[in-house]
Amino acid sequence: MLRARKHWRNSLLALATCLFVTILYSPVLSRVVAQVPLVTPATAAATPWSGASSDTFALGEQIDANLAAAMAPLLAQGLNEPIVTYIAMLSGQNIVPKGVMTDARGVVGAALSGNRLVVRGSFRQLSSAPRDYATDPLDPPNPNITSAFHVHRGSASENGPFQYALEVTMNANGRGGSAMGDYTLTPEQLQALQNGMLYIDFHTTRYRAGELRGILMPA
Repeated sequence: MLRARKHWRNSLLALATCLFVTILYSPVLSRVVAQVPLVTPATAAATPWSGASSDTFALGEQIDANLAAAMAPLLAQGLNEPIVTYIAMLSGQNIVPKGVMTDARGVVGAALSGNRLVVRGSFRQLSSAPRDYATDPLDPPNPNITSAFHVHRGSASENGPFQYALEVTMNANGRGGSAMGDYTLTPEQLQALQNGMLYIDFHTTRYRAGELRGILMPA
């Protein structure tokens, strides 16, 4: 009886192994695996920035795409200095002094070489249109705030001073899109970045003080 059970178990294992190998090397699976992108420094230089993100917001893919697009201009120059990458995960829960309830999400990838910081971001499902600082300015107005997507200096628990505005491209639905920026950091800003003291936020007409926010952290 024991010998029969052992024979039956071995037969099942052999059948399972055959099925696994058949599936693994099937043409369908090969096509699926071939479609999975691999982002490396070598391919990043040849990866164009795709512009506004679609409504299908796959977080991992957005992180890889934004980081690759941020590294591309630096790699294209053939710089000798190393490239350090950062990401910021944007959500309404990070808004200070109190988080906001929103379905909006965003992710920013940034690449630093020396004191040059290249930023690429994408976002979706904003509650409303971006805040227009031409018609709804700060008091007093700041002419450097040219969009609703900003880099600020400050910790995760405080609202810090404005540093830079990102160039924003909206999708056709007006609730998602992408952003880009290329900045030369001051020594103070460079130190702030290295200390986790540069954050990104997005302001909308519904949430004028910010709907999305996240700290730039090493990737």
